[in-house]
Amino acid sequence: MNKSNQINWEFSSFKELSPEKLYLILAERQAVFVVEQNCPFQEADGIDDRAWHLLGWQGDQLVAYARIVQPGAKFAEPSIGRIITTSAGRGKGFGMALMNESIKRTQELYPGKNISLSAQLYLEKFYNKFGFVRFSDIYDEDGIPHIDMLRNAI
Repeated sequence: MNKSNQINWEFSSFKELSPEKLYLILAERQAVFVVEQNCPFQEADGIDDRAWHLLGWQGDQLVAYARIVQPGAKFAEPSIGRIITTSAGRGKGFGMALMNESIKRTQELYPGKNISLSAQLYLEKFYNKFGFVRFSDIYDEDGIPHIDMLRNAI
């Protein structure tokens, strides 16, 4: 990634998020998961308050986002979810940077723990690059084929 594609990371608990940043996060997640994917579902799922929020910025523009969910809230292990590169950040390698940063932050929060995620099936090979392997059958979530994946602790 060249310097013009540098991301500044911000990592916050739910309570530390300002109303403006929370609104921006929810708007971007809705734009990607509901509007772009033409998938009407309740995107605000009641888990955000049990998660840490990783925001990737270029200047004042949000270009990447993921949430790190505490163990027991979604999976037995800590999990990474709501992984997005915003329309402003696509095609610049930010997805790779986001996953690397998400894994690093999850390991810092939960050392020695495996990490889970629920992935859209078409992204399986992408997540394989980060050590995630499928541990479930394919299942339908809101009309989109998904799988559960696990990355063993290092």
